[in-house]
Amino acid sequence: MAKLQVAIDLLSTTEALALVAKIAPYIDIIELGTPLIKQEGLAVVTAMKAAYPDKLVFADLKTMDAGELEADIAFKAGADLVTVLGAAGDATIAGAIKAGKAHGKGVVVDTIGVADRVKRAQEAIALGAEFVELHAGLDEQWTAGYSIQVLIDEAAKAGVPVSIAGGVNINNVAAVIKAGAIVAVAGAAIYGAEDPAAAAKSLREAIDAVA
Repeated sequence: MAKLQVAIDLLSTTEALALVAKIAPYIDIIELGTPLIKQEGLAVVTAMKAAYPDKLVFADLKTMDAGELEADIAFKAGADLVTVLGAAGDATIAGAIKAGKAHGKGVVVDTIGVADRVKRAQEAIALGAEFVELHAGLDEQWTAGYSIQVLIDEAAKAGVPVSIAGGVNINNVAAVIKAGAIVAVAGAAIYGAEDPAAAAKSLREAIDAVA
C-alpha cells in the first residue's frame, strides 16, 4: 500500500504538532522540513516522535557530507528516516546507510538538484537507500514552465522504490501512485489548505483507490 507523507515547512514545533493533530489519521510519514529543523533543531524530531510513536518521523536533513555522523545524530533524536542529498558522494550516502543499519532505521536519498534523477535513484538504491525522493524543490516549482509530470515520468522509468515530491495535490496524486511511487509527498496541499484534515483525507482516499 502506497504511503502518504506530509512535508511540514512550518517554522515552529508548536505549529507542526498542531498540524499533525488534525491530519494524523490520514498520514503515514511525518516529514519535518529542512527550514523547520534549522529553526528548531532536532528537538522537533524528538517532540514529534514522542507525540506520534506509531508514525514514521522523517528528518529532512539534506546531508551533503559527514553522512554517518549526521544520520546518527538524527536517529538518536528519534528519526525513523533521514535524507542525504543525491548530489553528495557515494561515501556520504553509504555512511548514512551504515548509521541507519546500526539503528534499524532508513535513509532516503533526495535528488533535488541532480541532473539525471533516474540514474542517481538507481545508484542510491544499489547503495542501500530505503527509497529515493524524486524531488523538485520549492524554487524549481515556482519556475515558469514547471510540471510535476516530469517526476511522474521519471518514477515510471526508474524501476526502483521512489517517492515523488514537487507539487503533489489532489489532481495529480493518483498519477503519482500509478507511476510506481511508493510514497506521495504533499506539503502545501495539506498545510496550506483551509481545512488540512479534509485535504489529507482526500489525498489518502485517492491513494487508496489506486493501490
